[in-house]
Amino acid sequence: MKKFHQRTLDETFISSKVAFAGRLLKVNIDTVTLPNGRETTRELIHHPGAVAVVPILDDGSMVFVKQYRYPLGTVLYEIPAGKLDPDEDPDVCARRELSEETGYSAREWQKLTSIVTTPGFTDEVIHLYAAHGLEKHAQHTDEDEFIDVVALTPQQVKQMVLEGTIYDSKTLSALCLLELLK
Repeated sequence: MKKFHQRTLDETFISSKVAFAGRLLKVNIDTVTLPNGRETTRELIHHPGAVAVVPILDDGSMVFVKQYRYPLGTVLYEIPAGKLDPDEDPDVCARRELSEETGYSAREWQKLTSIVTTPGFTDEVIHLYAAHGLEKHAQHTDEDEFIDVVALTPQQVKQMVLEGTIYDSKTLSALCLLELLK
């Protein structure tokens, strides 16, 4: 991802301490110098990164997953996604996650972009893809994943976005990019 610097905006790293280290996330408290010379702290959640895929069937319908998201206390409609394993190439991860979560493989792949999710407190980057030429196989989720797979027409997707039924940020970002690239 591109990085930009501006002397009047950049913060300078001084030190860091680990506040929490879990299975997925690590939280650091960093001390930085602000552009005006003052020191402050920044709480930073380290995330390994992820991929998300818009699987598009030959008739133009899109494959979504429905999954309970504990932090929000609700089932969400999302495009298939998953975290990167250590040193894993995002292209490889995208193929793996599409297969695991939906049971589909794809002949054609399109890298849409990479997004930062919430840059105010995490370094998470999600790599977004579109997949075409789908072939159905058996879904093989992780043992702690419970996922329903649904195919939605473009009209259904548009209506669900406008009604606020689809509101996951990676999903909305990927859908907007697909629309821009038409």
